Amino acid sequence: MCGIVGAIANRDVVPLLVDGLKRLEYRGYDSAGLAVVAGETVRRVRRTGRVSEMEAAAAAEGLHGHLGIGHTRWATHGGVTESNAHPHISAGELALVHNGIIENHEQQRERLRALGYTFESQTDTEVVAHLIHHYRAQGASLLGALQRAVKELHGAYALAVVDRRDPGTLVAARMGCPLLVGLGEGENFVASDVSAIVSATRRVIFLEEGDTAELTCTGVRVFGASDAPVEREVHVSDVSLASLELGPYRHFMQKEIHEQPRALSDTAEGILDAGGFDPALFGKDAAAVLADVESVQILACGTSYYAGMVARYWIEDIAGLPCAVDIASEYRYRKVIANPKQLIVTISQSGETLDTMEALKYAKAQGHDRTLSICNVPESAIPRASRLVFYTRAGAEIGVASTKAFTTQLVALFALAVALGRQRGQVDGAREAALLDELRHLPGSVQHALNLEPQIASWAAAFAPRQHALFLGRGTHYPIALEGALKLKEISYIHAEGYPAGELKHGPLALVDTQMPVVVIAPNDALLEKVKSNIQEVRARGGEMFVFADADSRFSDSEGVHVIRTPRHVGVLSPIVHAIPVQLLAYHTALARGTDVDKPRNLAKSVTVE
Repeated sequence: MCGIVGAIANRDVVPLLVDGLKRLEYRGYDSAGLAVVAGETVRRVRRTGRVSEMEAAAAAEGLHGHLGIGHTRWATHGGVTESNAHPHISAGELALVHNGIIENHEQQRERLRALGYTFESQTDTEVVAHLIHHYRAQGASLLGALQRAVKELHGAYALAVVDRRDPGTLVAARMGCPLLVGLGEGENFVASDVSAIVSATRRVIFLEEGDTAELTCTGVRVFGASDAPVEREVHVSDVSLASLELGPYRHFMQKEIHEQPRALSDTAEGILDAGGFDPALFGKDAAAVLADVESVQILACGTSYYAGMVARYWIEDIAGLPCAVDIASEYRYRKVIANPKQLIVTISQSGETLDTMEALKYAKAQGHDRTLSICNVPESAIPRASRLVFYTRAGAEIGVASTKAFTTQLVALFALAVALGRQRGQVDGAREAALLDELRHLPGSVQHALNLEPQIASWAAAFAPRQHALFLGRGTHYPIALEGALKLKEISYIHAEGYPAGELKHGPLALVDTQMPVVVIAPNDALLEKVKSNIQEVRARGGEMFVFADADSRFSDSEGVHVIRTPRHVGVLSPIVHAIPVQLLAYHTALARGTDVDKPRNLAKSVTVE
């Protein structure tokens, strides 16, 4: 993985490819490259580091052509070296870029070596290039060679391929990793993300599992898993160029943190317009699907998993249903007890998270057909595989560390909890109206929390020189402590852990000293007095406290205890409001440490490998 763009046009495609790769930088990568068919040759430029370095090298070499492919790589097989960077070339004739992981690459490598192929990289991708070339040498067309080759691959892939012997064709294939085709006038494109081609076209076809495609300047043909021609729907993307630009902000993460009032308002709009939490928010047949649900199973990864942890409290409290939350990569490898009346909820910003997609497939294979996805990207793989869907309206999220996707997921999960409660008679009209009113006031409360940014930024100086930090929360705010720790470690590289505050004395208290800052989330709820007792445990060991307290929590600064007052307690939606300060703390600490906020090391935005 991580990013693919390809183009065939009646103009020089190098500027298009470079622009596309720059728009894919947010996904995370460690090297970049492109290859073009120029005359009767394939010319390639690759560099470790930033796209700008590769762009300068391409300009120095005068690279140009009407057919080409580009890639940003996040290393899986083999280190971060130029020889491992994509595109990979076979026999000087065929160039290929690849997202995903080929699980049987070792067996194919031995076979291809026996056929006389030599390998220049440590990657699984080079195997695919040689395999397609092998079938070309046997007389297959470029498309035919691709179709034969992918049938011998085990694993996940998105592929784009060009060949100097067929300068009028670009071919592509998809299995398990996102890939789309962009339709232009006298030019066509492939990309792993619509943002890569939005400056050239908004008309896209989302390839489905097992699809292959053949692109020329004048048309596109798509073939299904059986290699028979198929018709795929053309969509008009609503991704705007403005959403992909920084505007007045220093980083996309900062921009996206500040976009949360708007994103939350947009996500809640359908609920508020409907005047209630109608099951129809999740799909036409949602009332029937949700009618006799006996339990809920949430599957997600990373930040989305923490959103699911908050939702467990809501679903059990509001809907009165048992709810389990599993990390998707763990669920898919354990024996589960199937219950046809269990609702399977998958959460993914991109809708392409491989572990979550595979967990959904596993659940369905066990007989679960009540499936709901919460996702930010329309027509992505996970929603297409689910019976019901709720699309968050966060807009494009560029920063690798998720912010507005997380809080809008929480709104979607809150809506699900109330809808289930209404279905089951647990939520009457008066309570639904009260919960709707809390939702209506949420964007304003989040804006108030954003206004605390100068105060939060002043704390960053205390965190920047530290190597460790502890985050504490209780109840629905324990997952926010986990999320705060994740954000800090993701972008500042400070080791941080989140704990339920009541667990302090069961081990973590041994770590507390004057060099360990402790962040406490202290809303004015039923557990406030318990949290205050936990704070005293830390202070007795010399720990320095940084407390995010509601305005009505009656906290005050004292020696070793620093307090920032968030808005007054907002009830059940308080975890969403308290997510804002921990996001800002991580952001400003990363600034103080001089790390790359939007592209943290070793991480990628859309995780499409296991």
